[in-house]
Amino acid sequence: MKFNIKNLGIGILLGTASMIASSCNDMLDLEPVSQITPESYYSSADQLGAYLNNYYNSFLTAPYSGSMYHASNYNDGMAQSDMNTDIMCVGSGNTTLFADDHWEVSSSKVLQGYYGNVRICNYFLEKATSGYEAGTISGSDEMVRNYIGEGYFFRAMVYFRMLALYGDLPIVTEVLEDKNEVLVANSQRAPRNEVARFILSDLDKAIDNLASRSMFNGQRLNKEAALLFKSRVALFEATFEKYHKGSGRVPGDANWPGAIMPYNSGKSFNIDSEIDFFLTEAMNAAKLVGDIALTQNNNVIEPNVGTINGWNPYFEMYSQSSLSGVPEVLLWKEYNRSQGITHDVPRRTMSGCNDGYTRSFIQSFLMKNGLPIYAAGSGYQGDVTLDNVKTDRDERLQLFVWGENNVLYTDLSVTDSLRGSKFNHPGITEPLTETRSITGYQPRKYFTYDYDQYLSDELRGINACPIFRSAEAMLNYIEACYEKNKSIDGTAASYWRNLRERAGVSTDFNATIAATDLSQELDLAVYSGTAQVDPTLYNIRRERVNELFSEGQRFADLIRWRSFDNMITTKWVPEGCNFWDDMYQYYEGENLIADGGNNSTVSMKELGTYLRPYSRSLEASNELRDGYTWHEAYYLYPLGISDLRTASSDRDLNTSNMYQNIHWPAEAGGHALK
Repeated sequence: MKFNIKNLGIGILLGTASMIASSCNDMLDLEPVSQITPESYYSSADQLGAYLNNYYNSFLTAPYSGSMYHASNYNDGMAQSDMNTDIMCVGSGNTTLFADDHWEVSSSKVLQGYYGNVRICNYFLEKATSGYEAGTISGSDEMVRNYIGEGYFFRAMVYFRMLALYGDLPIVTEVLEDKNEVLVANSQRAPRNEVARFILSDLDKAIDNLASRSMFNGQRLNKEAALLFKSRVALFEATFEKYHKGSGRVPGDANWPGAIMPYNSGKSFNIDSEIDFFLTEAMNAAKLVGDIALTQNNNVIEPNVGTINGWNPYFEMYSQSSLSGVPEVLLWKEYNRSQGITHDVPRRTMSGCNDGYTRSFIQSFLMKNGLPIYAAGSGYQGDVTLDNVKTDRDERLQLFVWGENNVLYTDLSVTDSLRGSKFNHPGITEPLTETRSITGYQPRKYFTYDYDQYLSDELRGINACPIFRSAEAMLNYIEACYEKNKSIDGTAASYWRNLRERAGVSTDFNATIAATDLSQELDLAVYSGTAQVDPTLYNIRRERVNELFSEGQRFADLIRWRSFDNMITTKWVPEGCNFWDDMYQYYEGENLIADGGNNSTVSMKELGTYLRPYSRSLEASNELRDGYTWHEAYYLYPLGISDLRTASSDRDLNTSNMYQNIHWPAEAGGHALK
């Protein structure tokens, strides 16, 4: 079964009705599941698989970035999946997150869709496991167990998304009776560490039942993907609890709102022990995946004219149509033009997409000799041009961000005038906003040299999209190992060297650590809270972002590390490339407007030599003109007022089994209190 939109929507008994149910239902306001799927639809392995096919696209989502694959939209897909972070700017910015008094407490049930999905998983697992135990499901034992494993994986993924956003949660493992007293009783929010342990338990069941990647060539959920995801969940929870301890967001804190609930009476929390447990789980799971070989980087940065593919396996891990033969990619999504399953990524990574990487991100990449750019003897060429920025740097920067002399067209099917032409300059002043490069640092990751995928008519892209990679397991192990032991063991050292070797960087990470001056690093990940981390931990975080950028994990990382805190008191200004020293000359007469008005295409020179994508307009209506701000409350999302009311037998907020997250009011339309 190939993971694409067409094939994942073929369940004949689970069409539109099931998707409506999953988006509208709440655990306290649900239609009977038997009205969604007939009772008889669980008698064969094929039927179990068809049931689950419907949910691959909707359940495979990351906590903050949404889809984990390219959607069929007019954008550059996963290239911009790290929006709303310090490494990527998109559009006109997010005032809900980074300006005051936009984020409001909802009057409705914000948990409704999530618990609708939990209910779907619970119903499936109830039918599949009981049928399997009774021997009433036909088909191979291996396939039936595999689909049961997928059910546990999906429930774990739904719960992880909720955990990351809301923290403490009701744990519901059964299809509840539609009785008010039953539903209210099951609305008690378990402390987040208990929720995380429950998720790991579900993933253990998934791991026990799922087949290996090789059975489906990485196109269905599998044992290796579940192990990787387990390491991700465990690392997230361990570091969230460590860096948010004492904030009121962690059970056992003096101001943790769950402490006042009668159902938590008598509970005690040894958070340090919990942190150690989750770090150990992260290491153990990651080790079982981290030894899978990385895709080779042959150090070729540019294809020759006439070459479309086969020029660098590492680059093409993000730009080929099939990833079946790429062991590093544990799960991937396929696209197929004949079935109408395509995306716009190749064209938009070429033309620009109203987005771009930030200066702080670009500066985080090391030189090939392993030194930070500011270190004595690094060989850094400066940033007057994009090519200068990339010269002798980490090859992930060279490969996956455009420079002036990167070749743009190699396909022999293009006209002679285009063949072998260069990128030249990003469309910083492009009149069409939707294809503008707003920072100058334009994504090249997910681009392909197959010209047929970015002809003038868009949505022709069929690049496969990696979803889970074993490289992440290496990173998870390194970080968990250091957080747990304050040292790098032999396995972590081996993984770190392997990642750096593939990136074309010196494998002597200790030399990098010794040369690191945190005061010269612009990366938000230098901080947890308002305190700087040590140089070793920062370099582990550096490795993570340099390897996983544009794969939708940066926001979750900044949340768990508590790295937004400095923005509470001091605004943070996103910057792009060095524009006003030299590059501006290329754009004179090309829609270059820099007067601080609403029609400005670039920020004024008086603000600095580096582009400030959200300071183009200095009008009062532009709330991000002076940078981003942050609120303590934003580390957790607020529950809706109807969530709180429907968890009470008499719908009174004062008797609710749920409580509002810290620093959010129990008032519809209310803003963050802190």
